[in-house]
Amino acid sequence: MSAPVAEHGRRDGALLRLEGVDAFYGDLQALHAVAFEVYEREIAAVVGANAAGKTTTLRVISGTLPSRTGRVIFQGRDLADVPAHRRVDLGIVQVPEGRRLFPFMTVLENLLLGAHTPAARAARDGTLEEVYALFPVLADRRVQLAGSLSGGEQQMLAIGRALMARPRLLMLDEPTLGLAPVFVKRIFEIVRTINERGVTVLLVEQNVRQALALAHRACVLENGRLTLAGPAQAVLADDRLKRAYLGL
Repeated sequence: MSAPVAEHGRRDGALLRLEGVDAFYGDLQALHAVAFEVYEREIAAVVGANAAGKTTTLRVISGTLPSRTGRVIFQGRDLADVPAHRRVDLGIVQVPEGRRLFPFMTVLENLLLGAHTPAARAARDGTLEEVYALFPVLADRRVQLAGSLSGGEQQMLAIGRALMARPRLLMLDEPTLGLAPVFVKRIFEIVRTINERGVTVLLVEQNVRQALALAHRACVLENGRLTLAGPAQAVLADDRLKRAYLGL
């Protein structure tokens, strides 16, 4: 599960960089010149209202939606000609909103599907034990159908499946959406633990206060435009964010 890491706070080269990214759905422009960086061993949060462009940003990074202009650079490599499945080979792994598990397959079968790259298959047994250690409930229910799990347990399974791919960059799209408060707290704790083990995390989350309390750095999207970015605590303290998202 762990990935090569750099000392947190170093700025001698971003793991991920977006440069002036425009993205469209047909004729509708969803992103306007979005640019930000994510560094190794950090949690970067992208926050904003519904339809702000958060999920679209992740889709551009993962390669499921092409950018019209601009560049996505990962580990110094321009990903323009790299299809989505090859980006997983490079270490870019996304947990989509809504989890998208295979409900009539077992917990174990869903997990094993995550280890489909050659490197992940080679380390599959060891990674599976790491996932079970992080999510003991998945070990207990390994032969249970995924669709019979609670919402919070399904989210844990979705994250566990992503970890089976041994990501260098783990992208989480609204991981706490629709969950009971006890699971919301647990998911944020899990994200922190994953990051502490060396995995860089890009977190899209509507729970602004908790996301920014967890993250090292953050950016705010509004109508597809980047309106605020910087250290997470500075973003959280910004009066514009407080008025728009925290009701202060």
